[in-house]
Amino acid sequence: MTGVRRARRLMVLFLLLTCYAAMPYATAGFRDQVVETVLPNGLKVILHEQHRVPLVAFQVWYRVGSRNEAWGKTGLSHMLEHMMFKGTQKVGPEEFSKIIQEHGGEDNAFTSHDFTAYVAEFSANEVQVAIELEADRMQHLVLREEDFQTERMVVMEERRLRTDDNPQAALLEQLEATAHQTSPYHWPIIGWMEDIARLNLADLQAYYHTYYHPANAFIVAVGDFQTSELLPRIEQAFGNHPKSLTPEQEKGIDPPQGGERRIILKRVAQLPALTMGYHVPNLREPDSYVLEVIAAILSQGQSSRLYQSLVREKRLAFEASADYSLLSLDPGLLLLSATPLPGKDVAEVEQAIDHAIERLQGEPVPERELEKAKRQLEAAFVMGQDSLFAQAMLFAQFEIALSWQVIDDYLPSIRRVSSEDIQRVASQYLIPDNRTVGLLIPLPPKEGQTPPTGTSPSQQLVR
Repeated sequence: MTGVRRARRLMVLFLLLTCYAAMPYATAGFRDQVVETVLPNGLKVILHEQHRVPLVAFQVWYRVGSRNEAWGKTGLSHMLEHMMFKGTQKVGPEEFSKIIQEHGGEDNAFTSHDFTAYVAEFSANEVQVAIELEADRMQHLVLREEDFQTERMVVMEERRLRTDDNPQAALLEQLEATAHQTSPYHWPIIGWMEDIARLNLADLQAYYHTYYHPANAFIVAVGDFQTSELLPRIEQAFGNHPKSLTPEQEKGIDPPQGGERRIILKRVAQLPALTMGYHVPNLREPDSYVLEVIAAILSQGQSSRLYQSLVREKRLAFEASADYSLLSLDPGLLLLSATPLPGKDVAEVEQAIDHAIERLQGEPVPERELEKAKRQLEAAFVMGQDSLFAQAMLFAQFEIALSWQVIDDYLPSIRRVSSEDIQRVASQYLIPDNRTVGLLIPLPPKEGQTPPTGTSPSQQLVR
């Protein structure tokens, strides 16, 4: 890297962190600025005034995702997300998004293992539209057989495109099903194809009544409003919804694995792929912040250890990455993945990844490298709040995992991570007995068939 390019990168990082230091919400803490209210029917409302632009992000989050499903009924959460746009007694099928667009807004929805979210962004004087629409479909959704039959075919085709025809996504699906045997993370967010085909309207109606009510939901609004004015409007729209029992959210978690598991998936593909999944704790454990730093050291940017070793120096792989989210509701996996270059031995790629882990376990991370990883995480955390939508998402994801209030603990916890912490955590969790290894073996395409390229799958499904 030339001195000029390096200087530019350092200047960018300096400016990001300077912006972080200057941002009042980062220095003062969200606890001092956010208003939280719980309505008598159990609906939590989280409001954060931001008067920089005349916009409001309004989001309704339900504490239900694929982890709440049961054997033989997988895919219900995602299917219901689709059906939430099929109308109520007041709003016709497919009119929800149309009404929002007519008022200058944008909307979307997505499902994960842990939640289903409905999001919208409006000019500040149009937020009432979202309030009324969301309050209506929380209680008065109309589920029609003909809509269900059509949408089920849409979801089945979505699964074919996202997973069945995506070798890397299929590999991750099989790896998670093997690694998680007690945890409901065992099944995919979109559901197994056979289960989707068996779902019926009665399943969907029961699921809606169980999980879609105030006691199992919360609202996040961020933007240009006065809390004293917006909160009464939310109370008026949602407050008359009846209070229901809060669904049981405690699920089984996987016991210690006690030995490495390996799977092999053979699919038509252009290249092999390797993925390792290590059982690790989530936000509820202090070691989660150490794992955040470990993931950054391994794969944050082209100066990271995996990129330098596998891609640049040894020229073994097109790409190599580490993926970890401390914001899962149940303990999840730290994933290490690589796509070998043509002609390269997958075993050699695995050995290179193992060597990177052994370095973390056996050698203290140099102070300069540790500080760089922390600064990258700090910059990403701050710049990840660069929009009202992103701030609302941040509140909601922390609220799902534990509480929005622990957002203020993120940066101090990252800063406290030491090289000794990294060695300890890597030695405790990143060991062969605690991992599942998945290998994709490419098969040649049939005559006239083009092998899929595949991309790394998302941990949530967007409508």
